[in-house]
Amino acid sequence: MKGIDKKWIYLAILSVVWGSSFILIKKALIGLTPLQLGALRSLFAAIFLLIIGFRKLKTIKKKEWKWIAISGFLGTFIPAFLFAFAETEIDSAIASVLNSTTPIMTLLLGALAFSIGFTRNQLIGVIVGLLGSFLLIWSGSEVNPKQNYWYAGLILCASVCYACNVNIIKRHLQNVSALAITAGQFSVIIVPAILVLISSDFFSEATLQSEELYPSLGYLLILSVIGTGLAKVLFNSLVQMSTPVFASSVTYTIPIIALCWGVLDGEQFSLFQLFAAAVILVGVLLSKKS
Repeated sequence: MKGIDKKWIYLAILSVVWGSSFILIKKALIGLTPLQLGALRSLFAAIFLLIIGFRKLKTIKKKEWKWIAISGFLGTFIPAFLFAFAETEIDSAIASVLNSTTPIMTLLLGALAFSIGFTRNQLIGVIVGLLGSFLLIWSGSEVNPKQNYWYAGLILCASVCYACNVNIIKRHLQNVSALAITAGQFSVIIVPAILVLISSDFFSEATLQSEELYPSLGYLLILSVIGTGLAKVLFNSLVQMSTPVFASSVTYTIPIIALCWGVLDGEQFSLFQLFAAAVILVGVLLSKKS
C-alpha cells in the first residue's frame, strides 16, 4: 500500500472513531463525574495497551522517556479531564467543532516553541480560525443560554495540549514505533489515573449502587479501548508518516460525525453556529497553505 493511501485511510478511520467519542463522553457522564470519567478512561486504555504493547516498552531509549511522559500527559491524560468537565456544560457537537482548532494551535505552537516558520496565509488562517471559535462560543450562549460557555475554554486548552503533543512526537519521537509510544504514554499516566480515581469517590457505596453507573461504564469502555487506545496507535503512526499539521487535520472531519450524533441525540445547532463552524474550518484550511 502506498504511503499517501495509507495516510488517508488512517485519517478516515480516526475521523469516525474520534467523531463518535464526544457523544460517548456525554453518555458516560450520566453515571460518572468528570474526574471518574477521565481517570477510568485513562485506566481502561492503559490496561488494553499494556496487554498488547508491553514488550515494546523495552525498545524505548532512556533519553526518550522524558518526551514519552510529557506526551502522555499533554496528549492523553490532561485532555481526558478537560473534555469531561467541558461536556458537563456544553453540547458534544460544540465541543467537537472547537476541537477542530487543533491544527491552528499546532501551527502557533510550532512557531513559538519549536522554531517552525509560517507564511502570511497561515497567519491569516490562525486569525480566521480563532475568530470562528469566538463566534461559535458567542452564538452558542445565545442558542443555549442555560449552558456555561466559559467551559468552551477547556476545549481550547485541550487543543493546545494536542498541538504540543504532535510537535513533540514529530520532533523527538520520530524513530520510536507508534505502539511503543502509546504503551509508554499510558504506562506513565496509569499511577496518576489511579490516584485521581481513588480521590473521586468512585468506590463509595452510593456510586457503585447507582443504576446509571454500569451503562456509563459500557460507553466508557468503548471510548477507552477504541477511541483512546487503538486510535492513539493510529494517530501516532499518522504523525510519523506525515506532518503534525496533516495529522491534526483529522479535526476537519471529526465535527461532521459528531454533529450527526448530536442532532440524533436532540442537541440544538443553529444556522449561525454552522456558519461559525465553517469559519473555523476555513481558518484551518488556510493555516495549512504555504
